[in-house]
Amino acid sequence: MELIALLALLAAAAPPAADLELRASPVPLDPLDPTRARLGQLEFRGGLELVSPDPRFGGWSGLAVTPDGTELRAISDQGHWLEARIRHDPEGRLAGLDDVRTGPLLGVAGLPLAGKRDADAESLALLPGGALLVGFEHRSRILEYAGGLAARPRSVPGPAELDELPDNGGLETLLALRDGRLLALSEALAEGPFRVGWLREAEQWSRILYEPALDFDPTDADQLASGELVVLERAYSVIRGPRCRLVRVPADQVRPGATLRGELLAELSRPLAVDNFEGLSAVPGAAGRTLLYLLSDDNYDRHGQRTLLLLFELDGADER
Repeated sequence: MELIALLALLAAAAPPAADLELRASPVPLDPLDPTRARLGQLEFRGGLELVSPDPRFGGWSGLAVTPDGTELRAISDQGHWLEARIRHDPEGRLAGLDDVRTGPLLGVAGLPLAGKRDADAESLALLPGGALLVGFEHRSRILEYAGGLAARPRSVPGPAELDELPDNGGLETLLALRDGRLLALSEALAEGPFRVGWLREAEQWSRILYEPALDFDPTDADQLASGELVVLERAYSVIRGPRCRLVRVPADQVRPGATLRGELLAELSRPLAVDNFEGLSAVPGAAGRTLLYLLSDDNYDRHGQRTLLLLFELDGADER
């Protein structure tokens, strides 16, 4: 009874879902040339630096934008969720966020997740029916939030190797493919130069591998209308700072036992608008194009890192 009473007390003390005060300031792709819009095979369509005085804001590690491009969902590595409406200007450029709300992620018992081991949400996938899957590290697992991120979730069976994932290098990527399969990639579980991942077909998980660039790790992925994947990779060093790459993987590689390899679409590094990007979401744009949203994790370091939301348009996605 004492444990039950303690859990109830913790649940009552957790901040409920609430509106969030947020300031969104425009950022150029290249501060040395604010007119620059080209980056590899991508066209820059606007960027925002997001700042909030709310201590819950930050650490955003997974991103899902609705297919119509009007709403975003994000999850943090401290067990919070974020919802907002995306505002674009008449030219379709990223202009701001409205109706921003946040709240605690719940566990299967219906209580707010607490502590780094239980609350470290790292990956987010939007299912066709609107449910969301969240992947966690430290205590590696997958939860399904069928009623939205504020709802009580259910546990989803994951790969048998989840228990082998490093505490700080687990399910960084979780993707619901359009054909009903699930794709998961670990950030740090390695086999030689490859990162270990899994593909779920008919409720069965099978191992796959992903080959990142040297010094890079996969942090998110999404699927294009063509069936191809776009994978987000990130790297960090004291000398070079944060970097990220976007890589396109052919659709026919996504099969059990395969090794995924892709072509470079673009790379972000200083002095460009770059930070610790961990969230990626691809949605249809005008005239059959694809829009790519990127979200960074500031690690709650309000003086040394930023929360950036960037929008790019992918060349020729409708022609492949």
